[in-house]
Amino acid sequence: MFSGLFLLAGLALLLINYVVVNETVPDGTGIVSEVVSGEAGAPPPEMYDQVVPAPRDSGQFTTKVARTAVETFRTSTMRQLLIASGIALVGAAAIAALLGWLTARRALRPVHTITATARRLGAESLDRRINLDGPQDELKELADTFDGMLDRLAAAFEGQRRFVANASHELRTPLAVQRTLIEVAMADPTASPELLRLGQHLLHTNERSERLIEGLLVLARSDQGLVSQGPVRLDEVVASVLRSTGGMAAEQGVTVVSRLEPRLVFGDQVLLERLVTNLVHNALHHNEPGGSVVVEVGDQPALTVTNTGAVVPADVVPGLFEPFRRLDRSRRAGRDGAGLGLSIVRSVTRAHRGVVSAEPNLGGGLRITVHLPGLHRALSPASAPAETLGV
Repeated sequence: MFSGLFLLAGLALLLINYVVVNETVPDGTGIVSEVVSGEAGAPPPEMYDQVVPAPRDSGQFTTKVARTAVETFRTSTMRQLLIASGIALVGAAAIAALLGWLTARRALRPVHTITATARRLGAESLDRRINLDGPQDELKELADTFDGMLDRLAAAFEGQRRFVANASHELRTPLAVQRTLIEVAMADPTASPELLRLGQHLLHTNERSERLIEGLLVLARSDQGLVSQGPVRLDEVVASVLRSTGGMAAEQGVTVVSRLEPRLVFGDQVLLERLVTNLVHNALHHNEPGGSVVVEVGDQPALTVTNTGAVVPADVVPGLFEPFRRLDRSRRAGRDGAGLGLSIVRSVTRAHRGVVSAEPNLGGGLRITVHLPGLHRALSPASAPAETLGV
């Protein structure tokens, strides 16, 4: 922009100079008339050889030669003026472009600092600040405003962390007490059948409340970012989850097939285990007797969970990752849970700087893929063999 504006200004100046010089330098007719009439004194030296040697009685010829010489001189002068001015303009434009680039780079350096700091920010790294030094100009004011905003965000996230930690204890404790009281009442030999049925219903409600609170707490924790991070073997986490869900798969009549390759990621093992657990439970719950679940761990995508089941319309798949969103609201709430499973999966994936997506299978069910950035470290080249669980 600076160079373009300078070039336009230079072109305007060149045109003005050309017009001024063109109007100032006299043409051949005028100057020859002055020379012949003796009003202008002696002719210019460059025309002397063409004007003077002519005989005195051939004035018309002398005037013609002088006029031609002056016109040639004038044309040559204007042409040289254009060439020299054009070269000077191009050179000045190049210098202006270089100086403009250096000046803009120096002036915008604080903007790059602000941008780099903003890119490194996350819920787990809100302690970063720009702390821009320099004069109190607009960029310094912008950087200070950005630092102030980060201070407010850090205070808000810290308050939310404390709330989640306190809520985790305050909400679980009364539910655990209620469950204990119900179980004690049901263990009484004198309890009537009506009391036992009521106790079973209360236990079921209590269990669902615990799952709901646990899901909300995990969702809030994952939305805050990763507090503790480290290398995690994703394939080992998946294998552990599949072993713990073997009984559920057998009860549902679903075959679980795993294809696990060594995969190392950087993140929170507890949250990653919750991610895998939610995906596997979702694949088992929304399946059919005699169906299957295929769990794969590889490079990219890092995790893939494919299950059979009812046909899922493609237009409703994106909404399944929203909180409290279920595919079929007529299903029993006790079986489907609180509707937070895939929401937690998406939140945990984002906290690990990954991407989760889902697509319906042609024969029914879903295929959910999770892309996670990995650690490029040497792992065992041997892949775990395929393992079949369930019926």
